[in-house]
Amino acid sequence: MLRTKRATGQQYEAAAEKYLSSCGLSLIERNFLAKGGEIDLIMRDGNTIVFVEVRYRNSQNYGHAAETVTRSKINKLIKTANVWLMKNGLSVYSTEFRFDLVAIHHQGAQIEWIKNAITQG
Repeated sequence: MLRTKRATGQQYEAAAEKYLSSCGLSLIERNFLAKGGEIDLIMRDGNTIVFVEVRYRNSQNYGHAAETVTRSKINKLIKTANVWLMKNGLSVYSTEFRFDLVAIHHQGAQIEWIKNAITQG
């Protein structure tokens, strides 16, 4: 049976959430949508809000999953995170937050968590 791209994405987002939860993070929200962007997972790591992008590659023949995050995608993530912060009454100046990446390879057999993978610069 063919799986849709969305269903596959949800499967790997769930695997990333489970992995991050096992590392002590707690879920705030899944699949936050704003005009022009989506954040896969929003989690809390102590006092830090963590915006998580989940990327999957079945094989590394065409590169690492982390390499699929383009400058355009980064800009969308940053804008969407700013919308989420404002919507929740939080300021970018007084709220600790970061952008992490979870790269999943080999049908979920390998999960790599990259903290501070995306910078605003």
